[in-house]
Amino acid sequence: MPQFDHSTLVVINDTADRESASDGHSRYGAYIARHAGHFHEDGEPLRPAEFATVAWRTATSPVMAPGYAAVRPDVDRVEVYVDHDGGAQLCAKIGLRHSTLAHRPTGRPLDWERAPWSRPGEPWPVLASPECTDRPAVLVTATVLLPIPAAILITPTTARPGHTLTDEAKTVVATLAEHANHHLAPLVADLLGGVR
Repeated sequence: MPQFDHSTLVVINDTADRESASDGHSRYGAYIARHAGHFHEDGEPLRPAEFATVAWRTATSPVMAPGYAAVRPDVDRVEVYVDHDGGAQLCAKIGLRHSTLAHRPTGRPLDWERAPWSRPGEPWPVLASPECTDRPAVLVTATVLLPIPAAILITPTTARPGHTLTDEAKTVVATLAEHANHHLAPLVADLLGGVR
């Protein structure tokens, strides 16, 4: 099980990826092969920002479950996308419970609840919509955007599934995970204020 903490939003487990690989090399590589059409543009390798987006999307849930890149359970999702100017961005969605807000909404509306499948005392609880909706609910979600420096992205050398494309995708996903843990995690920690 991945080890998350306040400074770790994303964990990569290469050992599990290799051990659960049907080809003996990489389970993630098998997912890349299944989604090969996303990894090229008219047979040519993708540009770095597009490659990062496709590699990340394929490495994370719901495409790959469990993901090659596991996102901390209390974070709804972390995505990579290309912005209007062609740059890459990390985008995290975080549910905020009323207790983390400066002022609780008036009228005591329903709030996010711990998901029913969460274990008691779990440090990173999954939040879910209220089951009982007998009164209004105010479900606050924050979106945290973080630019990804072009210098940490890579240009793939191939568009053909195989060891080379898998290794290049793993490299960019690991780099993005490290960037998220160093730069996105502190923003999320400040936002949550240590309260869950």
